Amino acid sequence: MNSTDPPRGFSPFPALIASHAQLRGTATAFRVDEQTLDWATLHARVGHVARALERCGLAPGDRVALLGGASLPYVECFFGAVAARACVVPLPVSASVETLQALLADCDARLLFLDPGAGDAVMDMGTRLARESALQVVHFGHDGAATQAYAAWRASGETHAALPAASAEDPFNIIYSSGTTGLPKGIVHLHGMRQAQASRKGLFTPQARTLLSTPVYSNTTIMPMLGTVAQGGTCILMRKFDAGRFLALAAEQRATHTMLVPVQYKRLLAHPDFDAHDLSALELSQSTGAPMELDLKREILRRWPGRFLEVYGLTEGGVSCFLDARAHPDKLGTVGRPAFGGEVFLIDESGRRVPPDRVGVAGEVVGRSPFMMAGYHNRPEATAQIRWYDEQGAVHHRSGDIGRFDADGFLTLLDRIKDVIISGGHNVYAADLEAVLLRHADVQDAAVIGVPSPDWGETPLALVTPRAGAQIDPGALRDWVNAQVGKTQRLSAVELRTELLRSAVGKLSKKELRAPYWPSRPTPEVSP
Repeated sequence: MNSTDPPRGFSPFPALIASHAQLRGTATAFRVDEQTLDWATLHARVGHVARALERCGLAPGDRVALLGGASLPYVECFFGAVAARACVVPLPVSASVETLQALLADCDARLLFLDPGAGDAVMDMGTRLARESALQVVHFGHDGAATQAYAAWRASGETHAALPAASAEDPFNIIYSSGTTGLPKGIVHLHGMRQAQASRKGLFTPQARTLLSTPVYSNTTIMPMLGTVAQGGTCILMRKFDAGRFLALAAEQRATHTMLVPVQYKRLLAHPDFDAHDLSALELSQSTGAPMELDLKREILRRWPGRFLEVYGLTEGGVSCFLDARAHPDKLGTVGRPAFGGEVFLIDESGRRVPPDRVGVAGEVVGRSPFMMAGYHNRPEATAQIRWYDEQGAVHHRSGDIGRFDADGFLTLLDRIKDVIISGGHNVYAADLEAVLLRHADVQDAAVIGVPSPDWGETPLALVTPRAGAQIDPGALRDWVNAQVGKTQRLSAVELRTELLRSAVGKLSKKELRAPYWPSRPTPEVSP
């Protein structure tokens, strides 16, 4: 069996937790700050939460939303809802009250676990929704009165009644995509898919001590958390990322695994105390969420211990590539090769598969894997848009990304379809120009966007953040780049910025960066 093969059979997460409780009951399952939860206690509390949910009238398939930061009660509620065969809906604490209310309505949540730490406006929303009987609200928290109220609620489930048997076809979670237009889409994962994904060999082990610092509602956190739980390791959750605290925790707790986004690696490596911390216990560090700069990958290989794996994929599943950077140091400009058991290829503008022998030809990245969503919640049109079918009718997912393969089968990402700059009828890929800009010694960060041009329709504009202490002449930098690229790729101008707008996981927010230059331009609906 290959190290990334999915296992056979279905073992639901409550059964896995029960097994770990029996085999290693006193071992730590979760740690948040100084608070810990061993496997035996986690197993008991998950059962209590599940039975308390049943007492509240929750039935299999009902949606249970969670809104808050990392805490032990959050973990109990997450897996307790799963044990009750409910569908977990982790909501982003960074969203506005209006968006949160829309998401709760969209998923038709029956109950909301709400952490007062989410803020007064969110608490007011919860109080109003409960008063209107729109849904039940249970408060929980990291400490204080909310924790006591939650413990009292949980105690109502301290019975020995049998829990419903889970099915592989149960909806496990709905994760809302970041969304660039309108309401984010709800990505539905089934229990069987999540269990198979989490139980892949070669990533996590029973000895894993996985340090996670991205928000608990993010798939960047949920996926490695589930992988660690499936194997019976220890999850160490940070309530908020801080580079100094992360380094201290990694050294103190002898962390073996982590999943970070590129901007976090950058901040950790730039921290003045990085070299003073012993990170030698790290066995596997992964990066996802956004493309990583070539120079940052090189610095990781020089200074960061252990195996480094860049993961490219969709929360929707289907498209998945891994770059094992130490094994392929000559391929750092790529996102690796398709993960074992999956298929990734390109399609052209007419939707036809690009023949594999057409090396270097650009196209939309499409893929299929054993780990794919069931669809978008209540969005059949969006589900139909992301799907691509081969001659045998097998479902694949369209990524919305433009890429090209090299002769060794490694994939390089070029742009999002919606971000491709069409200048004078030629496709210009921002990634090509950004890679050149980032080679300049004085450039810290760069984004290339298309702006209106009376002559070409649109033309490339570079937005650049200088390195600390550097003085950049925008015209000279433009000419330096244009001397290295093709005629149709040339920048029209360079503008300096103190920083570039990025999402919570470090992706450049191209839509927002373009907006001032296209005040009347309609925003296209692009899938996904």
